[in-house]
Amino acid sequence: MNEEERVIAQETSETAVTANAEAETAAADEAAANATDAENVEMESAAITEAPAETMADYDDAITASMKPIHEGDILKGTVIGVSDEELTVDLGIYTDGVIRLEDASDDPGFSFRDFEVGQEISATVIRRDNAQGRIQLSLKAAAAVLGWERLQQLEKDQSNITVKISEAVKSGVTAYVEGIRGFIPASKLSLSYVENLDEYVGREIEVRVITAEPENKRLVLSARDILREKEQEERKQRISNVEVGLVTEGTVETLKDYGAFIDLGKGMSGLLHVSQISQQRIKHPGVVLKEGQKVKVKVIGIKDGKISLSMKALEDVQAQEIEEETYKMPKAEAATTSFASLLKNIKL
Repeated sequence: MNEEERVIAQETSETAVTANAEAETAAADEAAANATDAENVEMESAAITEAPAETMADYDDAITASMKPIHEGDILKGTVIGVSDEELTVDLGIYTDGVIRLEDASDDPGFSFRDFEVGQEISATVIRRDNAQGRIQLSLKAAAAVLGWERLQQLEKDQSNITVKISEAVKSGVTAYVEGIRGFIPASKLSLSYVENLDEYVGREIEVRVITAEPENKRLVLSARDILREKEQEERKQRISNVEVGLVTEGTVETLKDYGAFIDLGKGMSGLLHVSQISQQRIKHPGVVLKEGQKVKVKVIGIKDGKISLSMKALEDVQAQEIEEETYKMPKAEAATTSFASLLKNIKL
């Protein structure tokens, strides 16, 4: 073999080796790809196996609810899906939706559907199974006649505070609606003091408690007075906690009793000035020295259980002590010596 033939043979051999190497690499890549595909298929199969298969049994409750017969007078729960000025549309989870007209919502003249939100759950009574649009006609008022009174009776039992908006002023009181039911607030239960103009309360929101809830008589009575009294007492306690024994202040005689006088100290605080603490002299009745509306200066001599004890006598004691100290003031040493010398001057021994 000459040199030229030897070179050609070597190149042919190298080309064959390269081709074999490329073939082996391609085969390896194909094997890896097949393994990956197999793994993915296996994982997908496992996922499908683990996922629970849905069956008709999973929809039994929904199917049963949708096929439940509806009767007039039934109270149904639903979710608000539409709100307008004139009506609410309610998803009842059955074959058709429910609708509540404004006249079937409340007797409250200030009632508005705009207070409702889509997604809100409500309860309403069936008053007609199918209207002209094929929907079930519902009533919030009719449901309130049952569910509302139940809640009101629970509120009465718990003595819970609720916020209401005054609708109108009537003879001897005002009215407000709770759960769509008209309630009455007597003028005497509206404030801690006498209310001269009830119209000033119309449109105002106040906190009240249910004091009478009688569904059989459709009688609902509310009161704000107890809540106001409790708040006043709490505020008074806070103010009294800042008062210290020994404080001297001015007050106004509020009322006179046989045992003493009540002094108005301002800011909702008052204290008892016992008859024995009015004067140094013994008196039978506070009226001998005091009269209602009179301004007096008093000293706080005690605070117990939120009650303030006052004294005028203690101030007289202080004044008497000051006068006594001024009257019996000791002379200076020089004056005393001179006086003593003058006394001995004319004495003969």
